[in-house]
Amino acid sequence: MRQNGFSQLYTKLKDILLYKTPTEPHRFVLGEGQDDTWEKSSSSPAALVEKQEQALTELRSFAQRLAAFMEETKNTIEAGNWKPEVQIKYEKFAKEFAQLSPIGLAYDNSQEDPLKLTVKLRLSENEEMLTRIYNLPDNKDVVIRKFVLPSQPETTAMAVFLEGLSDKKLINLIVLAPLMLLPREGMAEQGKGVIETFINTYIPGNQVKLAATFEEIAIGINGGDTAVFVDGTEQALIIETKGWEHRSVGRPEIEPSVRGSQVAFSETMRVNTGLIRSLMRTSDLTTEMLTVGKQSKTPCAIMYIKSIANPKLVAEVKRRVNGISADYVADTGILEQFIDDHPNIPMPVILSTERPDRVVPHISEGRVAILLEGSPFALVVPFSFISLFHSIDDYAFKPIPGSFMRLLRLVGFMLAAILPSLYLAISYFHQEAIPTDLVLAIAAARERVPFPAIAEILMMELSFELIREAGTRIPGMLGSTIGIVGAIIIGQAAVAANIVSPIMVVIVAVTGLASFTITDYRLSFGVRLARFGYLLLSATLGLVCVGAGIIVSLILVCSMKSFGVPYLVPVAPKVTPGFDVVIRGPVYSQENRPDEINPLEPKRQLNVSRRWLKHRKDGK
Repeated sequence: MRQNGFSQLYTKLKDILLYKTPTEPHRFVLGEGQDDTWEKSSSSPAALVEKQEQALTELRSFAQRLAAFMEETKNTIEAGNWKPEVQIKYEKFAKEFAQLSPIGLAYDNSQEDPLKLTVKLRLSENEEMLTRIYNLPDNKDVVIRKFVLPSQPETTAMAVFLEGLSDKKLINLIVLAPLMLLPREGMAEQGKGVIETFINTYIPGNQVKLAATFEEIAIGINGGDTAVFVDGTEQALIIETKGWEHRSVGRPEIEPSVRGSQVAFSETMRVNTGLIRSLMRTSDLTTEMLTVGKQSKTPCAIMYIKSIANPKLVAEVKRRVNGISADYVADTGILEQFIDDHPNIPMPVILSTERPDRVVPHISEGRVAILLEGSPFALVVPFSFISLFHSIDDYAFKPIPGSFMRLLRLVGFMLAAILPSLYLAISYFHQEAIPTDLVLAIAAARERVPFPAIAEILMMELSFELIREAGTRIPGMLGSTIGIVGAIIIGQAAVAANIVSPIMVVIVAVTGLASFTITDYRLSFGVRLARFGYLLLSATLGLVCVGAGIIVSLILVCSMKSFGVPYLVPVAPKVTPGFDVVIRGPVYSQENRPDEINPLEPKRQLNVSRRWLKHRKDGK
């Protein structure tokens, strides 16, 4: 029946006001607390009962197999057909009986984390532990390959690895093929040393080690290795079969150079350590391996020259890295914040570089390099503020061009920090500090601009920062093109619309160009933040506030340290300077290493390194 307008309005109001059973399912809402269907805690009464039942099941299974073995042994003795395999089985049962003692079962039941347990004799128990550790069968990345060793008697074994992290060809070639094609002759006499026999005789892998706990096994499997379990042994083989996909060695993108090397780090740590060793071919170069991150278990390498680096510095670096308690540390930027002396100050006190040829000179001076798996950057500690203005090109050129480039970077650093605030302070409070003609020219240019100078600078600076960030996020060559074209168009349009004055566009453009001369991106970002602070100070009381802000900044920087070394050395405090601070001297006159890091060997080279000058061509 067709309804009129009043009937339709009444029906809609009734549907809104009166409750009606919903026909659609409820929306998912992530509530707080644990769900009732979640797995019970291992310390609950039900879990304890389950563990006790599991222990009784293991004892009953062991008793049944022992009874069958005793019956088999009795028949063998009565028939007079004694075999060496009987002695091997007896030794296995003796070991398993020791593991199934009440003390051992009580210890295993008290451990909530299966990683803390040791490898069992029975292959089925080890498989059950791996099922708990890797959440099988839900986890589809874990591959368990069971096979039979052709020994006398035949022994079951299994290989465990992660799909995508291990090389299948390596597993087939150096793990499965040698073990599945073992010669039957001589294997029955191995007994206790079967694992050692595999390592020394049959496994052709270049890195093979034994593991007794599931924690060691999990670390190896998660790193791309293959774990091999053999029935009747209390240890597992960890065979290196790493083979995940990774980027090849490329060119430096953030730190390009004119005459330096064109090789950059990649995301594979072992490739990065190899690049450093290819440039520093000395047996004194030491690489220590650590692990950071409770969940990520990220490998971390610490490289230094043992005969040069101060042992206290090396110990401090290892103490800080080992003292990180976090779930995820998979990038050097994250690691830097954990070990930094001043993590809340936007000034880098640790060198971060993508160039191996920049790491090697610092290692040779006695510093320590830190590399992390998955990060194409290396950290170098300790580091000073002056060294941030050094570039790898400085060493490729002669002293005069190298010194000029460093001075140019220092001038760019100062212009990028205080040029807009100086202009604002002078135009507001100190007009007498500039010539009259220039004052009249600036006043004429700003005659039709409706905003004060502070608003002009802030608008232009924010626009420049937006263009810089947009150019960084847009991939490829299009990013730099959009940055240049956008800056030109916005500046020209702002001047034509009388929003800003032409002198302001020049000031902001010079400031932006000066910031590009800073070699370290993190230092450049800190300078950009400080520039806004100086702008607010200059708008308050002019040059007085700017000078006070500079003094406070210097006090702050003077109080900073990088792994126990003052940040402004060799300027403050004063130490023995070398010929490689600001003005770079000739390479043959740099005999000593930096004094502030106290290396074990302070001499870098002989006082007269160009000894060919003392000898004529005729040898006289």
